[in-house]
Amino acid sequence: MRARPVLGVVMLKVFHTADWHLGQSFLGFDRDFEHASFLDWLLEQLRDQRPDALLVAGDVFDSINPSAVSQKRFFSFLANAHAALPSLQIVVTAGNHDAAARLEAPAEALTSLNVTVVGTVSRNAEGAIDLQKFLVPLCSEDKTVQAIVLAVPFLRPSDVPLVSEAADAYLDGIRELYRQILEAALAMKSQLCPGAAVIAMGHCHMHGGEESSDSERRLLIGGAEAIGPETFGRDITYVALGHLHKAQQFDGGRIRYCGSPIPLSFAEARYRHRVLSLTLDSDQLTSVEELTIPRAVAMIAVPATGSATSATGSATPTTGSATIDNILSELEHLSELEQWTPDSSLTPEQYPFLEVRVLEDGPDPTRRRRIEQVIEGKPVRLASIKVESPSTNPLALEPDPALEAVDLKTISPEEIFLSAHREKYGNAADDAIVKAFREILLQEVPGS
Repeated sequence: MRARPVLGVVMLKVFHTADWHLGQSFLGFDRDFEHASFLDWLLEQLRDQRPDALLVAGDVFDSINPSAVSQKRFFSFLANAHAALPSLQIVVTAGNHDAAARLEAPAEALTSLNVTVVGTVSRNAEGAIDLQKFLVPLCSEDKTVQAIVLAVPFLRPSDVPLVSEAADAYLDGIRELYRQILEAALAMKSQLCPGAAVIAMGHCHMHGGEESSDSERRLLIGGAEAIGPETFGRDITYVALGHLHKAQQFDGGRIRYCGSPIPLSFAEARYRHRVLSLTLDSDQLTSVEELTIPRAVAMIAVPATGSATSATGSATPTTGSATIDNILSELEHLSELEQWTPDSSLTPEQYPFLEVRVLEDGPDPTRRRRIEQVIEGKPVRLASIKVESPSTNPLALEPDPALEAVDLKTISPEEIFLSAHREKYGNAADDAIVKAFREILLQEVPGS
């Protein structure tokens, strides 16, 4: 290690990252270029800063059936990191997007790369949880234990122990499992190295955490899955969390989300994405450095003052939507937007993602075609068209009182359609739209 021993423990540097979502398809567009750029950047940071450990707190992949390309990215990174830093210890846990057993399947082979993967909760023949599986010692080159990681993956209701008289079987089960694992970690610490730090990993939703509604998959309906800081005992020096894509902290900075490395929706376009670099002296967290991840692909929005972020990560405030004529006018002069400067050297996979927010009081079947015609030949990718009703019209926000408490057996499809139109656009459907809807109703369904 690089510093003087302190009670058998030396200064320890640990990188905390999570929510890579390798293989994500973003509104029909591939993100492999962005993920490759991030992993290349991360590898460079590892070479430059030479941390002792890298923690990846869940959602390595975006899907339980990751593509071959995304899997190759992951395993190539692990191999390259080991080649660059043979003593680097990497600890990976599964998130709610991962197929836990699949992620864990090559665990034995990955030990040769100094990689530990924990995806599932294992039980013995009597049904007792294998607590030792979650304990990962971080060691110096002479095999002295410097810290103990509680490598806990995303926990499903069937994973947690039963707690008698529990107010909430799932949440109380999560707290109890962390308590049991911490107890086992403290026993290991007492036996191997009393001065070692205890670091917990988790993939969960902290109470009060800020979500990204467009990209984060709720763990349970209604937000009932949120846990509090009390879940993580005070003997834990640092808690490295995944799941929420915005970097944020709790309990005075002892508990942190590092956030995702790239924006996974336009709602995240203004986030400053980062990897956290921790320094621990014995069992004390002495510093947390935020390593800003460069933005490989810009996200821009029209109206130009929408939630846009440039490739450097700078942001402009949001103001909402605009009429289609104003949208088209801005798109005609896209190169003049302050939020983005066109670069003729960009390859198509580097073209910025574009979102337009159109303010309309009725459907427009020509909308997409008109927008695509204006941006044809411009180095952008149209990823999203959001249609919003006039916010100044209160009718657009109120449900139709005529449909309240109505028996669904007595309401006609046309009444439902007219009510939905009124809620969305704040006005009644015109005769042409009603006529078109009736024609659709009269069409015969094949096979009926």
